[in-house]
Amino acid sequence: MAATGRADAGRQWAALILLWLAGNALRLTILAVPPVIASIRDEFGLNATAVGLLGSIAPALFAVAALAGSLIVARLGVRVALVGGLALVAVGSALRGLSGNFAVLLATTIVMSIGVAIMQPIMPTAVRQWLPEKIALATAVYTNGLLAGEVFPVLLTIPVVLPLVGGSWRASLVVWSLVVALIALVVCACAPRSAHDPTSDGARLQRWIPDWRSGLVWRLGLMFCCVNAIYFGTNTFLPIYLKSAGRPDLIGGALTALNFGQIPASLLLLMVARRFERKAWLYVASGMLSLICVAGLVLQVGPATIVWAALLGFSDAGALIVGLTLPPLLCRAEDVARTAAGAFTISYGGAFAIAVASGAAWDLSAIPALAFAPVALCALGLMVIPGLMRAKHELR
Repeated sequence: MAATGRADAGRQWAALILLWLAGNALRLTILAVPPVIASIRDEFGLNATAVGLLGSIAPALFAVAALAGSLIVARLGVRVALVGGLALVAVGSALRGLSGNFAVLLATTIVMSIGVAIMQPIMPTAVRQWLPEKIALATAVYTNGLLAGEVFPVLLTIPVVLPLVGGSWRASLVVWSLVVALIALVVCACAPRSAHDPTSDGARLQRWIPDWRSGLVWRLGLMFCCVNAIYFGTNTFLPIYLKSAGRPDLIGGALTALNFGQIPASLLLLMVARRFERKAWLYVASGMLSLICVAGLVLQVGPATIVWAALLGFSDAGALIVGLTLPPLLCRAEDVARTAAGAFTISYGGAFAIAVASGAAWDLSAIPALAFAPVALCALGLMVIPGLMRAKHELR
């Protein structure tokens, strides 16, 4: 019995490590670009619109290609689908380093982004199949990996990677792609083969198209939309808002605080994730704090900006992490991927539309602060939607 218990514990730890590594791969190659974007811009002679296009490809494809992840995991199983997504990310990112012009760079970025988009609905399915008794902890672990994957390239590319490769932005992108390729090899070798994996028993899951008539898909999608729109909207408009307010000196500190503020939330939830499963009040509290922080960012430009940005990152990350536990908690194992894919499609499509609305609000009114009005509405939405889910007994 003791030997069996140790073996089970070993399998659980292995699954958690694999989830953390795969979570890293969701962001490593995307965030490898910002530290070298100035070099890319100078080499290809890009204008601001082209730079913006390069940066917006990944979120846009998250909405479009999520359904492909549901199809692939239904036909091939979690292990094969996850390895395939990782391989696509690694190859696409490596090819970016070989780009001879901007069109090729754009095309290879699309390939890489499709790989990431495919992986997104696979991750909740992996959680449900690999660790069905520890869904909250497993979700917190892979989300912590995702957030770490956002931090590593930002921290290490300029001081460590670029000096190692002679300052070449191309070689630096290849280096991060090699990290993802290594993760793919580890997952391929060590990932458990579930009863639903066709490499084990030939089973083929047929249900992959999201049920667009399902209220759960839409409620999850709209809630994720609010969370993502708060994050992406603030990242997009805070720098130019601060510049318009005459405080460009705050941009670097504010963005660092916003993104690093997510890490404490992920570490906290690693310790107490189970306690927050399906708790409606947490989302409401996140929405309230996010609304206060957005108001603080707009109304108190100055040293307090750093504090408001850090609190917003903390609040939004908390809602994201516990939100990602819901598809595996609320769905049957065979429905997790398609429910997550539908929710991600709604979420990222909506977040993209809200970002456009924020820009239009600024342009049409000539009032920079109005760019945050749609973001504030999303914070309100994060306070309302959990009530609807509680009425359906999806949250408590």
